[in-house]
Amino acid sequence: MFKFKKRDKREVKRITEYLVTGGAWFWSGYLLFAVLYSGFKIGIIASKVLSYIFGLSVNFLLQRYWVFADAKGKKQLNKVSGRYVALSALNLGIDTAIVWYLARLGLTPYLGQFVSAGFFTVWNYIWYKLWVFTRGSQPGPKRSSAPTLRRPKQLRGTLRKKTA
Repeated sequence: MFKFKKRDKREVKRITEYLVTGGAWFWSGYLLFAVLYSGFKIGIIASKVLSYIFGLSVNFLLQRYWVFADAKGKKQLNKVSGRYVALSALNLGIDTAIVWYLARLGLTPYLGQFVSAGFFTVWNYIWYKLWVFTRGSQPGPKRSSAPTLRRPKQLRGTLRKKTA
């Protein structure tokens, strides 16, 4: 039987958690889309944008504090949040375009969201791991200088100039 290395086990666990949180994002956004689009008869683009933002909020909290959680990462929340928002803005445009275009081709937007979700499952994992929540972006120490050397206590004050 194949044995995983400790690092590989962590990555399998992370991928599993990622898929669970991605499911939470997808289904929360999907349900809100259905309510807005079919229930309230709001247009496809407005429904998609609102449901995307809702699902995105659920996803960020789960990704940040569960899947890619790092005790040191709390110090860099602004940096991570900025990267997350930048990637999400790009993704919103791509996601909305995919669903809208597939609807124009005759595919229901409900199925179009599944097609889009398949793409973003791989796309986002790569970006989250390599750029948004990367451990390499942890803040460094406040001082990067060499340690200060001190004289032993017995020699302190013996080399001072004597004033007359």
